[in-house]
Amino acid sequence: MGTFGMVASTDWLTTGAAQSVLERGGNAFDAVVAGAFVLHIVEPYQCGPGGDMVGVFATADDPGNPRILMGQGPAPAGATIAHYRDDEGLDLVPGAGALAAAIPAAVDAWLLLLRDHGTWELADVLAYAIGYARHGYPVLRATCRAIAENADLFRDHWPTSADRWMPNGRVPKEGEMIYNARYAEVFDKVIAAGVGNTREDRIDASRAAWAAILGQSAEAFCRIPHRHSDGHDHTGVLTADDLADFRASIEPAVTADFRGYQIAKEGAWGQGPVMLQALQILDGFDDAELDPSTEIGAHNIVEALKLAFADREAWYGDCEDDPQVLHHLLSTAYADSRRELIGDTASDQLRPGQVHGRPSPSLPPLREHYVTPDGVVRGDTCHIDVVDRFGNIISATPSGGWLQSSPTIPDLGFCLGTRLQMTWLDADSPSCLEPGRRPRTTLTPTLVLKDHRPLIACGTPGGDYQDQIQLLFLLRVLVGGYTPQQAIDAPALQTSSMPSSFWPRCWHPAGISVEGRLGADVIDGLASRGHKVEVTGDWSLGQLCAVTFDPASGIMGAAANSRDAQGYAAGR
Repeated sequence: MGTFGMVASTDWLTTGAAQSVLERGGNAFDAVVAGAFVLHIVEPYQCGPGGDMVGVFATADDPGNPRILMGQGPAPAGATIAHYRDDEGLDLVPGAGALAAAIPAAVDAWLLLLRDHGTWELADVLAYAIGYARHGYPVLRATCRAIAENADLFRDHWPTSADRWMPNGRVPKEGEMIYNARYAEVFDKVIAAGVGNTREDRIDASRAAWAAILGQSAEAFCRIPHRHSDGHDHTGVLTADDLADFRASIEPAVTADFRGYQIAKEGAWGQGPVMLQALQILDGFDDAELDPSTEIGAHNIVEALKLAFADREAWYGDCEDDPQVLHHLLSTAYADSRRELIGDTASDQLRPGQVHGRPSPSLPPLREHYVTPDGVVRGDTCHIDVVDRFGNIISATPSGGWLQSSPTIPDLGFCLGTRLQMTWLDADSPSCLEPGRRPRTTLTPTLVLKDHRPLIACGTPGGDYQDQIQLLFLLRVLVGGYTPQQAIDAPALQTSSMPSSFWPRCWHPAGISVEGRLGADVIDGLASRGHKVEVTGDWSLGQLCAVTFDPASGIMGAAANSRDAQGYAAGR
């Protein structure tokens, strides 16, 4: 806790870089951008420049107006259902390989935020990441594990990734120094291209240079056949024109009320409204029935999440009529009707609701089991939160472009992302594959406000589980009276009773995972209600981070996750 500035992230070097920016006079937006680029280097199994991000933020001069930093690129012009089905012989978008690449959007989004709300020059912000790339950093155990799990794939099918991640043909050891000279060279060029009379002009020139550099290399790479997660070789469809035509944006957040707080998320082009729907369903229960550490609380939470996720599958997507549909899904009357479906036992059905005036929703095919080819391991995500002494606050979840997403592009030093795997090859689905349409991302940071003042910024890696872990956190803090660190450290649980957003899109009806620390009585009680319980390790679910701000006292706080011994909070 302190009064100057706070940072929490999923990596200690990232937190250190962002806090350093605050200490040197930068604001929260300068700091978060510096930290985000460091994440590319130190958590390459979680995110990269070829990926995507979503942020939610509020500024000191307009605190009651939460906004979304939209860093989710759409499908390229060549990404059509006909091409994937008829030409490539696919029934799902692969989970690895360039066919799964949406237009990379993270870097442009970060530069947009820096231009509009930061204060530093781009060279100063990128100095931390470029320094680690050029001069090295001690590699994390998790990075080594990801490389080891994909070593055969790299050796046999992705030689450029083997060259990049397996020096001398071996997996690096934890703590060994790792370098990425190509990354440093690319962003040296991006900075050098930033010529203009104002800081904003210089950043815009760098944005254009980034799109040109990435576009040329990505298009050439995509023309080379390479192994995808379906076990076959394909070429990608991303082109330089796709990159040249794309720019990130800032848009209004979607909010919902819960117990006197306003919760801000992205719209239904992402999964963020899942949390809003779940909170509104749960708002009708007494406080004692919302404790995740009790049998009844855990049961109610899981069942509410299932109903929200069912609506995600039926109604969420990057559609022009999102506001009308979402307005209905977030209405009090709709939440009341959904709450009535929660009984004493676990549901093993996918039960979307009906939106008035709309035809019955098109549901995806439900696959309970699928054997994946050897060597295909998906990545995850990372997270960073920052609040400064001026009152600026941001929660951001960068992802995609994992080292295991697709082969490394040699002249860039990184690879493309795989977010298109979250689309369906079904034209009737609201989250169908279509050129220019954003895939329904799982990235879903959260901002909590009260009386139009931001109080909490939080988020976590975890794909479909991001809103689930954050929901537990918010219920414990806003209802249970936990401190943020207590809420992060408390035992977690999550449901897999919905189609996964990740290839091969399986689900586990009535399935839940729980940390053993939840206790035998609670676990047995959930099983007796029909939940198919998997007990994981005691400290295994979620990597949540959070920062807080009390506008009355000016006191700020930061909390980070001890799971994986990697998250870090700092401030003063």
